[in-house]
Amino acid sequence: QVQLVESGGGLVQAGGSLRLSCAASGRIFSINAMVWYRQAPGKQRELVATITSGGSTNYADSVKGRFTISRGNAKNTVYLQMNSLKFEDTAVYFCNAEVWGPVGNGIYWGQGTQVTVSS
Repeated sequence: QVQLVESGGGLVQAGGSLRLSCAASGRIFSINAMVWYRQAPGKQRELVATITSGGSTNYADSVKGRFTISRGNAKNTVYLQMNSLKFEDTAVYFCNAEVWGPVGNGIYWGQGTQVTVSS
C-alpha cells in the first residue's frame, strides 16, 4: 500500500508565499514523476507542476516564474514553493505520483491540502 500525504497549505495574503510538501510512503521501489495538481471550486482539476525522477520540471503557464517544484534527497518527497501568490491560486492542491512497487506500477493521489489566498 502506498500513501501520499500533503502538508503546508493555509491562508495567506496576496503576494505572500507558501511551501507545500508531499511525502510518499509504503512499499515503494522507485517513483517516476511527481506532480502537483490543483482544483478550485467549480473548476476542473488542473496540472500545476511536474518533476521527473531525473529532475526535469514543467509548469503551467499560470504559475511559471512564481512556483518552483523540487524533490527531496530521498526522492520520495516533493515540494512546491509558491511565491507571489494571487487570489486565483486559491484551490485544493493535490500531489500525484507514479510509483513502482512489488506488484508493478500505479498512480497514487494524496488527500489534498487547501490553499486560500486573500485579496
